[in-house]
Amino acid sequence: MKNALLIYPEYPDTFWSFKYALKFIHRKAALPPLGLLTVASMLPADWELTLVDLNVEKLDDKLIRRADYVLISAMNVQRKSTLEVISRCKAMSKKIIAGGPLFTTDFADFGDVDYLVLNEAELTLPEFLMDLAQGCPKHLYTTKEFADISQTPVPKWSLINMNNYATIGRKVRTKTRDQVINELETIHKSGWRKEIFFVDDNFIGNKPKLKTDILPAVIGWQSQYVTQHSFNTQVSIELADEQELMKLMTEAGFDKVFIGIETPDLESLRECNKFKNENRDLLSSVNTLQKAGLEVTGGFIVGFDHDPSSIFDSQVEFIQRSGIVTAMVGLLTALPDTKLYHRLRQENRILNQSSGDNTDLTMNFVPKMKSEELVKGYMKILVSIYSPKAYYARIKTFLREYRKTRRKSSPMGFHYMLALFKSFFYLGFWSRSRLQYWNLFFWTLFNRPALFKNSITFTIYGFHFRKIIKLNQKQLESVQA
Repeated sequence: MKNALLIYPEYPDTFWSFKYALKFIHRKAALPPLGLLTVASMLPADWELTLVDLNVEKLDDKLIRRADYVLISAMNVQRKSTLEVISRCKAMSKKIIAGGPLFTTDFADFGDVDYLVLNEAELTLPEFLMDLAQGCPKHLYTTKEFADISQTPVPKWSLINMNNYATIGRKVRTKTRDQVINELETIHKSGWRKEIFFVDDNFIGNKPKLKTDILPAVIGWQSQYVTQHSFNTQVSIELADEQELMKLMTEAGFDKVFIGIETPDLESLRECNKFKNENRDLLSSVNTLQKAGLEVTGGFIVGFDHDPSSIFDSQVEFIQRSGIVTAMVGLLTALPDTKLYHRLRQENRILNQSSGDNTDLTMNFVPKMKSEELVKGYMKILVSIYSPKAYYARIKTFLREYRKTRRKSSPMGFHYMLALFKSFFYLGFWSRSRLQYWNLFFWTLFNRPALFKNSITFTIYGFHFRKIIKLNQKQLESVQA
């Protein structure tokens, strides 16, 4: 029997971490390490597995000493924590097996890793395990093929404490209906009753299959339970053109979608090949989705070569008018092995590695706009849209537009009630924005009482975003000094 220690490195404090918001509901991380949990299900049945997510717990040296192998999966934004983990494990002479986006794009930077199992684990991991069993494992395993996701096993949820997380995720590419229902049933039987995130770059990529197969099955599955799950996923803006699909998604339990809107500037949209966002009224599309019962979380980027000097004001105006409360704005970054990276390298504009965090005020290439002007404009956007006055006004815009779908949802549980009382204390009494907080509080009770939970959740998100912005401002001031 082999003892394997699976480690998921820590994320830095970013907009995406929701670190300060999670404290209100006594959760430690937004999402579990879904990829690593899936890999765990592919390992030999006789291996003893232990998983440590550094976003929710510390790594004890005793666990490292016990391990025959240490498995690490990470994304680019986790690079710093990953290097620290590798250093600790190598100091104890442990064999390291690594995979995931960070290692796949930058494998040459990780010479201390014994075995690099890259790309599609469904294809490369079995080959590695076979070689390992025969005593002849290679250093590098890679493939250009795509795995048949219908053969991917259910993640090994037993390795984590689900109570540490705010949302549980499940992977989708073109899985079968039975796989989807089986994974959802596994999550439900574990006791999870909260939000589930469908991990997919574009959930609506296969519309016919969704309409005729997947979504009707999920609707049927949900109907057997008194309390139904809510779902969240990523989609393209063209979902706004699909009335039937929007209706099916909300009936199935989807109430939130992330959309990469990127920019309201047409030339910059063309530059980043966001063709689906061209030739449409983006504000109208967002409004359509929110009226259909789908809260839109939007991704926005500045730093394109075609961005005019007015882009910062344009982004602020668009975000405010859209009613997109959670607007994730970042600086453009050139990730390894992307078209953008290759183009900029040919133009001799690459400066260094990307941190993977597009909100940390760093850029790994030379932009067309002056760097100082770009960073200053970026901070102007963040300060503008997350100032209490603008932010609370945007919440009201959303609450006016959003039409909540009627379905069997759970009442406010203990953690949400605790979050409510914490919001009274931190936001209603001690915060400088307490007047805006109470104004929104009573406005919601009198005008949109059914959305009271959404309203309070947004106030807590705002608390997190302002914390991150203050950290960014301090970082910028220290650099300028």
